[in-house]
Amino acid sequence: MNESPANQSHMIDITDCLEAVSVFRGWKNFFFLILVVCLLLAQASFWLIDRKVVKVQPTAANDVDIAAEAAAQTVADANSLSQPTETGAVGSARGLLTKLTFEHLARTIELVDGVLLVTAALYCMAMFFSLMVSLIGRLGGINHISRAFFLSLIMLVLVVPWQNVLGMNVPGAIYTPAELLKWISAKSDTLVDAIFYYLRFSAYWLVVFLLLIMSQVRSGRWAKSILRRLEII
Repeated sequence: MNESPANQSHMIDITDCLEAVSVFRGWKNFFFLILVVCLLLAQASFWLIDRKVVKVQPTAANDVDIAAEAAAQTVADANSLSQPTETGAVGSARGLLTKLTFEHLARTIELVDGVLLVTAALYCMAMFFSLMVSLIGRLGGINHISRAFFLSLIMLVLVVPWQNVLGMNVPGAIYTPAELLKWISAKSDTLVDAIFYYLRFSAYWLVVFLLLIMSQVRSGRWAKSILRRLEII
């Protein structure tokens, strides 16, 4: 006599938890798409500047060092323009970027930095709440969602620009246009500087991107584990 109300109460709790899981999954996937777009834009902006597709200009008139670096880069661009122009598919692709300036990329990088930082925090929070719902509702898949949460947490820690927040020597994955210009000028000094340069702006980005992908994959396994446990599929 007492088992039926208890079972009904348990099913209601599970239903509520599943509804919460559905909400968190939807927002988590939305934040994931934004993070992917922002990371791709940040990396594309870096390569456009590094490959000299976009002409480098100073981002601040009062920054003498950046202005000097930009002037040196402009001279290098002028020398490259004296060479024969490329033809074919590569030349047409470069022609599409003629209207793109460093100011446009600088604004894009600054916008991406803000969106990336906020979205990474929200993505990590969505993972945390999903973990809490799984624990409270005993939905299963704790192994997968726990791993997904910690992967997203590590990603968030790496994304935060510690070099600007706390003035630490260890930078975050987020960079500013002024910081990129300083690293570009140091890249040509020695081979070691060039290695650290690409580690900073490409390898670091790749680590963050892989952490994001692994976190999303783990959360997908968590969702499938819940459905299997509840015998929905």
